[in-house]
Amino acid sequence: MRPNSKSQSPFNAKLILIGASVLLFLLLLVTTTSSFSKPQPPPVSESHVANTTEPVDESQSSEPEPVECPSLPLTPTCTKTPPSLANALIHYATTNITPQQTLKEISVSARVLEKKSPCNFLVFGLGHDSLMWTSLNHGGRTVFLEEDKAWIEQIKGKLPSLESYHVEYVTKVHQADGLMETGMKEECKVVGDPRFSKCELALKGFPNEIYDVEWDLIMVDAPTGFHDEAPGRMNAIYTAGLMARNREEGETDVFVHDVDRVVEDKFSKAFLCEGYLREQQGRLRHFNIPSHRARTARPFCP
Repeated sequence: MRPNSKSQSPFNAKLILIGASVLLFLLLLVTTTSSFSKPQPPPVSESHVANTTEPVDESQSSEPEPVECPSLPLTPTCTKTPPSLANALIHYATTNITPQQTLKEISVSARVLEKKSPCNFLVFGLGHDSLMWTSLNHGGRTVFLEEDKAWIEQIKGKLPSLESYHVEYVTKVHQADGLMETGMKEECKVVGDPRFSKCELALKGFPNEIYDVEWDLIMVDAPTGFHDEAPGRMNAIYTAGLMARNREEGETDVFVHDVDRVVEDKFSKAFLCEGYLREQQGRLRHFNIPSHRARTARPFCP
């Protein structure tokens, strides 16, 4: 028989309620105490694992022994900035004069230098960009050929570390058409040392060491060439191509600037060859010319 709730004592109901409350409180107390008293493992870091000195039972673990890391803080290695790079940073940071080539044009040669440097780099022309070329070819040899003695002295006064030589050009821009006809003769298709070439376009008045070096890069950005009575770049372009073909083996990257002008446009296509043209960016053309001595049957132009 189900007891009648009305007949239950109020005292019993209160007692039951108090007991339930006490049990609930004890349960909460035990749970909280347990969570706080349970030891928590410290966070594991790479340095803690690497520097542990506790013995390891190798029979129970196949993991390789951790590599010991150096103590912190780390001491950085002190490396000086190479003088050529330091000079370039200071020079271009303190002058308002910038190279005549654009960023896109310079980037063409810079990409090649990134792959080939340190290397031998011959530049026709001495200018405000010369220190930049020397720095980009850090560890290599960069040589400049310049027709203006006074300009050489002025640049050397500011940048004495640059290697430059005075050279003379005997032809003028207005002679370009006649020299193009000369360049089509058979003697101008013969590959050899420019000093002994029978072609009138070959430059023979450079210091001997210029001819004795196999140049990996050649930049033709001189002589002046901007008016009819100025020295033209006809001979420089032809000679750069002859030097490239005459190397014992390998390839030479030749760059010609100002190809928006008639002489630079026609002579670079004729004597550096359109078949060797790799890229043109703005007024700069990049040719890659292989050695012709390594393969004697190779035609002057592909």
